[in-house]
Amino acid sequence: MKIIPDNQTIANITVCLAVTLMAIGAIFVFSASARIDVEYDLTRFYSYPEFRQTLFFLAAILFAVGFSLFDYRKLALSDNTLASWAKNPTVYLVGISLVLIIAVLIPGIGVEINNARRWLRIPLGPVEISFQPSELAKWSLVLFVPAVSVMLGEKLKDFLKGFVPICSLIGVMAVLILIQDFGTAVFVTFVGLVILFVAGGKWWHFLTPLPVLVIVFALAIFSSPERIERIKSFIRPGDSTAQTSGYQIKQSLIAVSTGGILGKGLGSGVSKYGHLPEDTTDFIFAIIAEELGFVGVCFLILLFSLFIVLGIIIIRRCNDDFGKLLAFGIVLSITAQAAMNLGVVTRLLPTKGIALPFISAGGTHLFLTAAAAGILAAIARRSEAV
Repeated sequence: MKIIPDNQTIANITVCLAVTLMAIGAIFVFSASARIDVEYDLTRFYSYPEFRQTLFFLAAILFAVGFSLFDYRKLALSDNTLASWAKNPTVYLVGISLVLIIAVLIPGIGVEINNARRWLRIPLGPVEISFQPSELAKWSLVLFVPAVSVMLGEKLKDFLKGFVPICSLIGVMAVLILIQDFGTAVFVTFVGLVILFVAGGKWWHFLTPLPVLVIVFALAIFSSPERIERIKSFIRPGDSTAQTSGYQIKQSLIAVSTGGILGKGLGSGVSKYGHLPEDTTDFIFAIIAEELGFVGVCFLILLFSLFIVLGIIIIRRCNDDFGKLLAFGIVLSITAQAAMNLGVVTRLLPTKGIALPFISAGGTHLFLTAAAAGILAAIARRSEAV
């Protein structure tokens, strides 16, 4: 008797799982955005984060389904020729990402929110759409590094011809992001280097840039009083930081701990009423824990665990190296980001701006993560039957 479903079923389950997680996100963004002192003006529909996220959710479903039907092999580099590079979408994504990351750093072009310039605003008639270039940069590397690594083959093990060019690209991308976004820069570096290592890079090659990475990230920390305060509040939590750098994590822990076993009930949490900053984005997991309790948290973690299991099945069944490495990169990016977000919310890691995949409010990360899940499903759909 066949216990594990066939590839088409695995692909469909992957899409359904992504849609389920996004639906949970839309529900809790709506809950966390609850207002008790404001009357809705539906003529300004898009200005409300809860309604805006509902639109994002519906559009993201199309991204997930659409990319699940896409032939992922078109993202591969067939050879190291100009013609192959010129027709490869990932090359253009990397180029566009670099341009946008630089553009967002320019005053007057990049938009500063919460003391960080990470967004571009694109006017579309009566509304403005915010776009975060660092998210595009992250996913462009997840697509590009597997494509180049597989194309290079054994040449990847050559330090100067294989490792240095790819590592340099990851480094440039990370440094540009690091100027305004420490957490995403660390994450991009981690994901890029892990994919490169799994692709076949020699382990001792990775020791070469290590001192540079340590120095750069140390300078980024010590040059920012805000980052220093966050680390201090993480290492020595107490009353001295309770109302400053440690306030957010303190309120997060209160929300998580007061949820109990079954939670206070959907919509019945109180932390969202001005107590917990970023309750619809980086700290939405705390709202879920408060309203659904330990049972709800376990269910959410189970869904992400299922995503890992599906990813492993897809990787094992895929019959080409590019598909395997691309699937690995997608699964690593989504699950590692989820783990980092949960670590921050529960104070296992210092506070940093890392969204919870599929769940946190925001269109950029939701669309790109949905597209990535769709590509993962496409890899399953086009793998040979096992």
